[in-house]
Amino acid sequence: MKINKGKSIVLFAGTVLTAMGLRAGAFRTSGPVALTDTVKTEFAAVDKPNSVVDEVIWVVGDEPILKSEVEIMKLQGEAEGMKWDGDPECILPEQIAVQKLFLHQAAIDSIEVTESEIAQGVDQQINYWISLPQIGSKEKLEEFQNKSMTQIRQDLHDDYKNRQLVQKMQEKLVSDVKVSPAEVREYFKKLPVDSIPMIPTTVEVEILTQTPKVEPEEVNRIKNQLRDYTDRITKGETSFATLARLYSEDPGSARQGGELGYMGRGMLDPAFAAAAFNLTDPKKVSKVVESEFGYHIIQLIDRRGDKVNVRHILLKPNVSLASIDAAKERLDSIGKDIRNGKFTFEDATAYLSDDKDTKNNHGLMVNSTENARTSRFKMKDLPTEVARVVDTMKVDEISQPFQMVNARGKVVCAVVKLKARVPEHRATITEDFQAMRDIVTAKRRKEVLHDWVVKKVKETYVRINPRYRNCKFQYEGWFK
Repeated sequence: MKINKGKSIVLFAGTVLTAMGLRAGAFRTSGPVALTDTVKTEFAAVDKPNSVVDEVIWVVGDEPILKSEVEIMKLQGEAEGMKWDGDPECILPEQIAVQKLFLHQAAIDSIEVTESEIAQGVDQQINYWISLPQIGSKEKLEEFQNKSMTQIRQDLHDDYKNRQLVQKMQEKLVSDVKVSPAEVREYFKKLPVDSIPMIPTTVEVEILTQTPKVEPEEVNRIKNQLRDYTDRITKGETSFATLARLYSEDPGSARQGGELGYMGRGMLDPAFAAAAFNLTDPKKVSKVVESEFGYHIIQLIDRRGDKVNVRHILLKPNVSLASIDAAKERLDSIGKDIRNGKFTFEDATAYLSDDKDTKNNHGLMVNSTENARTSRFKMKDLPTEVARVVDTMKVDEISQPFQMVNARGKVVCAVVKLKARVPEHRATITEDFQAMRDIVTAKRRKEVLHDWVVKKVKETYVRINPRYRNCKFQYEGWFK
């Protein structure tokens, strides 16, 4: 089973939101620019705080940084228990200034974030806040923030978009950073023994799954429901987008009226892609399409070259308890045969497992990260249901059948075998080369980004309130 967490089920794209207020805006980097009269006036009033409601404390390019922005960030950080390594009154405005530099470059390089990505991230943040014990409901969240849910979403929209633009810009800047094995060995050779990092416990897990059968009546119910939607759209009773918002079970696109944005064939499920790319008339709705995620109807929005933008409605059939129990019974029987030596777990996966990602790899689960693919998982990186089972298992032990939701959002039943467990230990070049290479790569990337910021600061007009002159900044060159 290939694990790549946080992905939208059709888009295969998604991220996690953290709160930080940033505003994108115009920059000029060719040299100093004249301050507006408003900014001049507010800077003149810096030493008279009682005469202004707010004040501009930095200007980066054409973008002011307000004292209120820093105060909001500080309050948010304190509420989340954040600790600063230094004075937050110095750290936070510099952080905002650096983000503005990245946002400016992202605009120059035409970096984009889709509305679907933004909607998904905003929903994740709102759902997280609502899950907190002190909140608990949308009404309490509105009361806590003193804003309507619409206002909260609007505020989060820009914050999330800017944060993703910064992240994508940084990824582009460090995309060419590579380290050789010799560099990794040299770096750790120079480290004192007590500075060599600790590697947390990792495991290798093999998995065998059985997909509970969906009753024909349930499949017919889903298909008839989708056909009914098609009929209502065709008759003009309602729009595709409205039905998608109300009924689609793809959370990443439902809030956008089912719209996916421009996608290539390789970014979509093969069956879904075949149907989507065959559409030619935006007024028509596709026939019901079955994919690995469920059943869809699709509507064309636009096509550009080898990319297509469509809307879709996804419905997932319900799996009965009887089907789940039957799948578990099959797995229980398979497990007993393996324990009795009739065949190995690895052989069983090739012939009996429904998991396409692992059945040709002896059932071995793969941990896909940004930098590498490995069979080793930290416990926190395993699917929750698998981690719960593996936690108490011994090496070579086979679990009892259990139920889980796979990477495609489907209910499956599974048994797992713990192939290996490596306890927490001090890193060694022979056992932990990949982890050590990741550490060196992260260090190199940090250096590249630091040097880029320093260079960008030199090219950008910056004005800072003199009271910040004694701050110890992370980047040099702010005062010119």
